[in-house]
Amino acid sequence: MKEITGINHVGIRVRDLATTRAFYEKLGFDFIVGPIGPEPVAVMEHPSGVNLNFILNTTDDAAAENLLMDVAVKHTGYTHMALEITDRAAVKARLAELGLPITETVDLPDGAQFFFVRDPDGNVIELHHPAEPTV
Repeated sequence: MKEITGINHVGIRVRDLATTRAFYEKLGFDFIVGPIGPEPVAVMEHPSGVNLNFILNTTDDAAAENLLMDVAVKHTGYTHMALEITDRAAVKARLAELGLPITETVDLPDGAQFFFVRDPDGNVIELHHPAEPTV
């Protein structure tokens, strides 16, 4: 469909808005509104235009493994979001400064590198630095 122009937002179900908001503010997201609507939902947006909707209707009160990433059975579904970055060393240094551990790093033969962090609910965020263009 040529009418699709991009991703409008990513919806993530979370346990606690204050905890989630504090985490994503560390990554540079700004709080927009919420909770609103029947679900309810809170919205945060990064200056780059990435918009996240946090759905606040979970019935899961206990911290648990991420069903799509941490269990041996590989269920279908979205496993993570990938945010593109421009400076991997700066981002790694900032994550360390903020006390946000990197859970895995992958270096590809073409020079691309990506690494992963987890939000307070165990949702996986990939920070992706693409390979430098070849001339």
